[in-house]
Amino acid sequence: MIALSDGRMRFGDLRTVVEGISGKVLTGTLRDLERDGLVERHVYAEMPPRVEYGLTALGRTLHVPLQALGRWAEEHIEEVLAARETYDART
Repeated sequence: MIALSDGRMRFGDLRTVVEGISGKVLTGTLRDLERDGLVERHVYAEMPPRVEYGLTALGRTLHVPLQALGRWAEEHIEEVLAARETYDART
C-alpha cells in the first residue's frame, strides 16, 4: 500500500520495492487488496500486455494511518526486538 502511494506501478517494480516478498505472495496480496476495493489493476491492450497497480480512492484513505504505523514501528523497533529476545529466551 505504501509503495503505491506515489502512483501506479508494474508488478516487477512493486516486487523490487517490497523487498523479500515472493511473486506468489505479492500476487495473492494484490488480489486480496483488489477484492477489498483498495487497489485497482490496470491492463493495457499492448503486446506484450502491460499491467499496473494503483490505489483506489478508498485505498488512498489509508495513506495517513499507514504512515503513522510506519513511524510507530521505527520509533519502537528496539523495544519490539528486545521483547522478542525475552520471549525466545523463555521458550
